[in-house]
Amino acid sequence: MWPPTLTLELLLLGSLCFGAHVERMSYRPQNCTLECIRRGVPECEYCRITADDVQFSLSIPSNSPYGSCVPWPCHTFLGQETPEVCQHYVNAPRNINIEFEESEDPTNDAITVSWNPSQYGIAFLRGFQVTLQALGGSQVICQLFLLRNNLSLTPAHAQMVFHSDLFTHLSLDTEYVVTVLALPVPERWDQFYEKKKFFTRTCSEKNGLEECKKDWYPRYIEVHQENRDVLVTFNLAPENFEIRHYFSSCFGGGLRNYTNIKPDFSVNKTHHTYRLQNLQAGTNYTCEIAADVVDAVRKTFFVVQNNSEETLTSHFTESPSLIMLLLVGILLVATAVLTFTVVYKKRMKKKTAKTKLRPDIIEQYYDKKLDEGQCVLLDKNTRPPHLLICYSNNDGPFHVRVVLQLAAFLQKHMAAQVHLDLWESLSIMEEGMLAWHCRRMKECDFVLVICSRGLLQNQKNQCEDEEPVENTALATIAMIGEEMYHAKSLGQDLSKYMTAVFEYSQESDIPAVLGLASRYTLTKDLPLLFSHLHGVALQKPGVNLLVENISESGYSKLPAGAALQLAIQEATAFISDQQTEGEHVGIPIIS
Repeated sequence: MWPPTLTLELLLLGSLCFGAHVERMSYRPQNCTLECIRRGVPECEYCRITADDVQFSLSIPSNSPYGSCVPWPCHTFLGQETPEVCQHYVNAPRNINIEFEESEDPTNDAITVSWNPSQYGIAFLRGFQVTLQALGGSQVICQLFLLRNNLSLTPAHAQMVFHSDLFTHLSLDTEYVVTVLALPVPERWDQFYEKKKFFTRTCSEKNGLEECKKDWYPRYIEVHQENRDVLVTFNLAPENFEIRHYFSSCFGGGLRNYTNIKPDFSVNKTHHTYRLQNLQAGTNYTCEIAADVVDAVRKTFFVVQNNSEETLTSHFTESPSLIMLLLVGILLVATAVLTFTVVYKKRMKKKTAKTKLRPDIIEQYYDKKLDEGQCVLLDKNTRPPHLLICYSNNDGPFHVRVVLQLAAFLQKHMAAQVHLDLWESLSIMEEGMLAWHCRRMKECDFVLVICSRGLLQNQKNQCEDEEPVENTALATIAMIGEEMYHAKSLGQDLSKYMTAVFEYSQESDIPAVLGLASRYTLTKDLPLLFSHLHGVALQKPGVNLLVENISESGYSKLPAGAALQLAIQEATAFISDQQTEGEHVGIPIIS
């Protein structure tokens, strides 16, 4: 007989060895069929499932929405012979890691995803679905993996590492989100998946600085004429490129003008201005600018050298009195315009400093020509996206005012055609609230639900003497959720549906039935909302799209944005006071 101490040490050593063995277990996808998985063949332990295999085994037509990453119900694959395997809950995976892989394409990146299964419900785990989407993009790439039918895992296998297949053709320096979903899909829709955001590598990180220097070129060029010379301003390469010299070459009038450029980085590290001299008057020049490295990409721009100075001099000589009168008149007009602008801006500041906005503030913004930026027009011939905004007025008039100001801002500065019940009262009176929502949901390109605490009020809190229109609240939310899950089951794109919360609300205020919709926090995510509405990528290799009027810091510079900001501040103060006083809100109304 072994001593008890020795027996305990051997048991501990054995458990540690078993744990170390489990930690070393790593599964990579195998090529196998659904039939092989169903029969539980040992060689089909962890298998990739392709669209062709789904079509062949399940008789799903080739134009099925498999590529849209539908969370296929478990019984579709594994529950036909043994339905009980698909009646259990599996918790979300954990420890998602992104592994960058080598690829021969220098302009794109490639990754694989790895993760650990959760120990909760692991005995009923049947597989995983991995989806990848560029942030702000609509294209979704998905991969499906299944475990063999008779494989039984224990909580000790929670240290196993599962891997995805290779994701290729990913744009460099772009933010993506990867989602790993555990199968079978449970009835609870809050803890069965895990997601992670990441950036692909930059050109220099993937290919090295030497390979990326020649691919860089100035994208911002601004030209100003100063007497006979021309001032050219351009953006400098990133500091890690270590590019210290540039050159410019201009051709016009049969002559070539070459300029060496050596920026002073102690003055400005992002932009530099240089002077083009000895240009012929009245001559059009075609110029190129590039980094002074071998085989660098050149940026072309044009310079028109006019002879306005000579013309002005000749007129001055011939008619000095007329020129003097003209200059004095111009000076007086400029002074008057400047004075009017200063007075006007002071009045506008006083208006925006008020704690309350007049009811006709929207009409004021639309009827008067204010000194603010124009709408972002992607294409004059393109129909603007139609957006239906749904919300709850249960949080008080201040919250309704925020929604109203948001709708005005979206329509005026984000090139969207907004549909709001406050603007279509006549149609609602003719059709009824629920019928109007049904019609608008079908007609609009996007549906945005503004979520707040009032949206989560339970139906049991409703008063017995409430008006019939208030009964549309839960019905409307249920209708939107039903449309979303119906679209999901058919593999249709869910980008039509969005939810948003303001800073005085929380993500927990979003109803669970809307959990599959895209989520935004306003006004921080205004650029992402713009990207969603217009399908415009905010980031591409070497390019960052920045629209000043809709940035987090820039939107408030516009009158409509200032009104939105003030409304949010008032709503925040009002809701904070309500919470302090412990008052309870009534029933939600969706509009």
